[in-house]
Amino acid sequence: MDKLYWLDQIKLKDRAKVGDKAFYLSRIMQRGYPVVPGFVVSAEILRQFLENLNSSESLVADLPHSSLHLDVTNWRQLQQVASRLRQEILTATVPQQWVSTIFQAAREWQTGCLILRPTLAVSTATPSMKNISGLLESVFCQCEPEAIARALKRTWSQIFRARSLLYWQHSGINLQQISLAVLVQPVENAIASGLLRANSSGWEIEATWGLGVAIALGEVQPDVYYIQQATGVVLEQQLGNKMLAYGVDDGVPGTFSQAVLKSGLTPDHTCLSTYPIKSAQQKQYALQEEYLQQIIALGTQLVSELGKTFTFKWTIAQQTTSSKLYLTQVSSPQSVISHRHLIRGLGAAGGRVVATALVIINSQQKPEQLPKGVILVVPAIAPDWLPLLQQVAGIITEQGGLTSHAAILARELSIAAVVNATYATSLIQTGERLLLDGDRGEVYRITGEGESGRKGEIERGKVAENPLSVHLPISPYRSFAHTSHLPMITTQLLVNLSQSTLIEQVQSFPVDGVGLLRSELMVLNILSGQHPNSWILSGRQAELLELWSEQIMQFARAFTPRPVFYRSSDWRSQDFPSLSDSLQSSPQSMLGERGTFSYLRNPAIFELELKALASVQQAGYNNVNLLLPFVRTVEEFVFCRRKVEQALLTEVSQFQLWMMAEVPSVLFLLPEYVKAGAAGISIGTNDLTQLLLGVDREQGQLAKVFNERHPAVMRAIAQLIHMAKSAGIPCSICGQAPALYPEIIDKLVEWGITSISVEPEAVERTYQAIARAEQRLILAAARRKLD
Repeated sequence: MDKLYWLDQIKLKDRAKVGDKAFYLSRIMQRGYPVVPGFVVSAEILRQFLENLNSSESLVADLPHSSLHLDVTNWRQLQQVASRLRQEILTATVPQQWVSTIFQAAREWQTGCLILRPTLAVSTATPSMKNISGLLESVFCQCEPEAIARALKRTWSQIFRARSLLYWQHSGINLQQISLAVLVQPVENAIASGLLRANSSGWEIEATWGLGVAIALGEVQPDVYYIQQATGVVLEQQLGNKMLAYGVDDGVPGTFSQAVLKSGLTPDHTCLSTYPIKSAQQKQYALQEEYLQQIIALGTQLVSELGKTFTFKWTIAQQTTSSKLYLTQVSSPQSVISHRHLIRGLGAAGGRVVATALVIINSQQKPEQLPKGVILVVPAIAPDWLPLLQQVAGIITEQGGLTSHAAILARELSIAAVVNATYATSLIQTGERLLLDGDRGEVYRITGEGESGRKGEIERGKVAENPLSVHLPISPYRSFAHTSHLPMITTQLLVNLSQSTLIEQVQSFPVDGVGLLRSELMVLNILSGQHPNSWILSGRQAELLELWSEQIMQFARAFTPRPVFYRSSDWRSQDFPSLSDSLQSSPQSMLGERGTFSYLRNPAIFELELKALASVQQAGYNNVNLLLPFVRTVEEFVFCRRKVEQALLTEVSQFQLWMMAEVPSVLFLLPEYVKAGAAGISIGTNDLTQLLLGVDREQGQLAKVFNERHPAVMRAIAQLIHMAKSAGIPCSICGQAPALYPEIIDKLVEWGITSISVEPEAVERTYQAIARAEQRLILAAARRKLD
């Protein structure tokens, strides 16, 4: 455990680690409001705990990386899965170092009782996720190591309860999107506790004797006060029915109601106890006038922080010589919380960056150059923007999904990006200071004087933060200098590339080669804004051939003897609008005259590519293979194979001619392609998905429909792998699906995929996912042998 996150020190960049409940409470505390002190055990600790469960159950073994797609309408299955998962967690051992760290920190409070509050962050909020009240409950325990370990596991296990699993699936949330942290706070005896609900029509205060547990469990009918928001005047008050209360046990075994024994609030080692309220006290209001006025004054102050609609929980702690009003929780409805960010879209490429916005209203008018270090805000991005993108710090697009051109380019270039951010070009102005969070898919507007080192604010939410503290994006690439600790894998792991500038960084990664070298993106840096046809027609073919050959040779040289699968050009006119001689096809067409079909109509560019590959072979590099894109018919493949033979590429024995498996007809024609000479296939899940489901992957508003895990897509992938295996040819996969959804790697490995090719930022997690999948298969085979 690297560290605990104390409430008075939490920063904006820590939000995903500490969860929304702790984050908002810390913001209020740091503005001087009376908040019960506390620290957070971050969500990363739960992930580490789950990764180290060492369970024999395959369902449990991959918990942090699994989406647990189960039939929640099957109640028996739901209960069985939930029970098994929770039992695994509750019987596991929490590392002693973690427990000791928490215990030593809590001892500073000199208290005998702790409360562990679940604090949740979801990476992609959904419209249906509005209220999780009662879904995750607080756990009380004594301030001693064994009790802390048990309470921590009970808190964590709640995300796997049957009702939680049902809620996640109905809300469209998978477990990988959930970050569950734990807020630890001391518990003291209280004179009274309750909550204040505020809205534009008025306020309502609830109060009961002792701790607020009795209200949470519904064991009392609290006193209620109706307050006029504008004046703070008490309009009406109603005496409740308060027959019992909760307090901190001083070591003497206490009594507990049936409700508390059945709930997630169950005390550990009798940390709490209930006591009866005397008849005379039952007839009294729990709040003395001075405390009531303090709560009203506190609510008035919070209006400026939270707006007119919010809720906070409070307690009046009974201290040795005095009492003090504390806030224990602050929350706002989704409509208010959403104002804390300027825009929400889809987090397409990870990282956080603060920079100045540059807004381009018309994405058809590509500028000659962009200022270095800006956050580019644009309706959409075509592939021919790639040379410009290497100058920017972040990308925001109004259109596009997770497999859009903007998303793919941003991930390859390690640029934080948010796509499908509706109305971004209207809501943001050039020159504004933004914080772009590519992990959460959120964009914040920074106000104040952050550049001089003073504190700025996020507009509307008024969350104080120094912009300079999050100025650098978090690069998804990491060093693989020490790979001896990595487990051995037999499934080949390859990398998708297009930019030679990334070669030095990526060539040391533990990959078996380049599974997809995107040619049309690779050559954009040498075309000088002109279509290859223009170079050929103007008599500059020899010059272009030399430049093209050198580009390919850089990859061949860096990765030799590892293979490089060069995908020949897949031009679509709408993807490269700025090239002066784009192919003539309808700009409204989703497909265009792309892939090998375009080679039949105009073979000049393809022939030049083959000559470039031949030049690389003649230079002594025999590790480059050819991957044909978007093959529609066997006739197209045969045409291309003959061109390859004419270029003498097949004279080198190591050379292989592969084809992309992305047009659904390949599901019926693969044996014919193999007879025609296809030495292998690479499944392109992006195009295969959009063609099977009839959804344009560039349309972000259809993101939920564009599902690469759809049963139809998964069955198609399984069929292709099995057909390739039967034909005796290798089968790779190079689309975005394995990188975006590592849980499908289990199935790919089980079905017998030969290799998996992903973007550089996904190499590490894909490597680990392959290793886990192979280990599970080995374990299952060993068990079958024993049986």
